[in-house]
Amino acid sequence: MPRDLEGLLVISLEQAVAAPYAAGRLADAGARVVKLERPEGDFARRYDTCVNGLSAYFVWLNRGKQSMRFDLKDAGDIALVRRMAAKADVFIQNLAPGATARAGIGSETLRAANPRLVTCDISGYGQTGPYRDMKAYDLLVQAESGLAFVTGTPDSPGRVGVSVCDIAAGMYAHQAIMQALYARERNGVGRGIEVSLYDAMADWMNVPWLQYSYGGVTPPRPGLHHPTIAPYGAYACGDGLAVLISIQNEREWRSLCDGVLMRPEIAGDVRFATNPARVANRPALDAAIAGSFGAAPRAEIIRRLEAAKVAYGRLSTLEDLDRHPQNRYIRVATSAGEVRVIAPPPIVPGIEERYGAVPDIGEHDAAIRAEFSVG
Repeated sequence: MPRDLEGLLVISLEQAVAAPYAAGRLADAGARVVKLERPEGDFARRYDTCVNGLSAYFVWLNRGKQSMRFDLKDAGDIALVRRMAAKADVFIQNLAPGATARAGIGSETLRAANPRLVTCDISGYGQTGPYRDMKAYDLLVQAESGLAFVTGTPDSPGRVGVSVCDIAAGMYAHQAIMQALYARERNGVGRGIEVSLYDAMADWMNVPWLQYSYGGVTPPRPGLHHPTIAPYGAYACGDGLAVLISIQNEREWRSLCDGVLMRPEIAGDVRFATNPARVANRPALDAAIAGSFGAAPRAEIIRRLEAAKVAYGRLSTLEDLDRHPQNRYIRVATSAGEVRVIAPPPIVPGIEERYGAVPDIGEHDAAIRAEFSVG
């Protein structure tokens, strides 16, 4: 049975995370993805050596692709990419703004030669605007977008522990590419797409921005607690282990008081009767919860939470994640042997999932250059 995107050709001039993420999801769906790498290879190949000598980032993002080395300053390579793009369905790139246009393979040029082509330019701050030429890496954009300001503890802002700006941009790029391909099925014409790391994270920052812009509220940095919902966060149990709870409405609040805290009388306390009141009186609220949680081990608190149908989560370490019973895995071939990877989220019953190997640098140089040679 053919895979959903089988028959599509994707050319991705990519490095690091954002563009490889978008192209990788297309490869997972069956598209043929040709990864164009600088002669020394995508620098993400050298981020670490944790996976049997290979980079964790690279193994995660590049399964199922073909690798061809490419020199942006080589006229022959530029001509080769033009020939490839003339037959392609999608062209993705995340070099510095203007780099591909100066080389003669800008998105507008490629679409003029192939009107059915969908192009996607991924950058740090966009193709226009005063920050256009600023270098942008994930942590820098976390700070610039305000994400770091609302993350962390009251004493210090913090970094989200994964490359969230890169990943968000890659997700938006994938979404926009799929939308463009669907539109092309109806009108026969490709389109140009621009996605930036900053725009991706600024969109995710809409709630704190709206709270500030319209309400004059600056959400605090409450560590492992929600800034505007309470109780929603981590509490220590009697054995020193932590559990997170989430109360979303007054029915759940009453259930927590009755069945978990064993203090039904505080459910109607005016200090805690509504979410805004609980947020305003958070120190007293936290003290009441800590007193009850601290009197029992985590297993007992979890038993009560489950009986009361109150949402909770354990504070997992990476060891806990490694052993998590909810994990699904896939197997991916690499030059260093088969690797187990946490599975991508979508589950589509009846569709066979197949995942290609992670390519070595330039593994497909000869075959691709022969395929798209002149004559």
